[in-house]
Amino acid sequence: MAAPPAGPRRRTGPRPRPYRPGGAAGSQAWAQATAGARRAPGAAGARGEPGACVRPHACGAPARCLCFAGAVPHHNDPAVIRRLLTTPGRWAVVGLSTNRGRAAYGVAQYLQQGLGMTIVPIHPAAPTVHGSAGHARLADVPDPVDVVDVFVNSTRAGAVVDDAIAAGAGAVWLQLGVVDEAAAARAAAAGLDVVMDACPAIEGRRL
Repeated sequence: MAAPPAGPRRRTGPRPRPYRPGGAAGSQAWAQATAGARRAPGAAGARGEPGACVRPHACGAPARCLCFAGAVPHHNDPAVIRRLLTTPGRWAVVGLSTNRGRAAYGVAQYLQQGLGMTIVPIHPAAPTVHGSAGHARLADVPDPVDVVDVFVNSTRAGAVVDDAIAAGAGAVWLQLGVVDEAAAARAAAAGLDVVMDACPAIEGRRL
């Protein structure tokens, strides 16, 4: 009788501990930022996307990856992630408001205070967040933007990516759980660096 096939190799040793913004608001933001990443293999996505699968993420938890037939999914380049997180720049954070319970609030704080980035809140209310004046639209930002950090639903991400391309941004970063393969391909074709379905607060802790 043939021996059963060997199962997947288990991780040994302690898992890397990802950055978690401090305080009650930070904990809540962390929970919201990572909620979409824990999903059973083969399960449909939050909006019923076909072919959702699970792949390892930086924090050791699974993260959703959409594998459509005939499509080549975007894969993040670790060198690009490192360069974006270690090079001082202006990050336009789309979806950032004064709501401390939203993931964008804690991640923007980490970008500003943990990594030394200049943040520009982008929200219809044009709020001032972490001392930085906001704008209602990306097109309203008067100065060049290095990275556009996208904190919107995946169904709205494509329009934000197109705005980033039009604004001459250097890169787009789609947050953990935000996936739009077509938009990522458009940005890459336009010469922008692309990071998708990842969180700077998690990736930054690994540097």
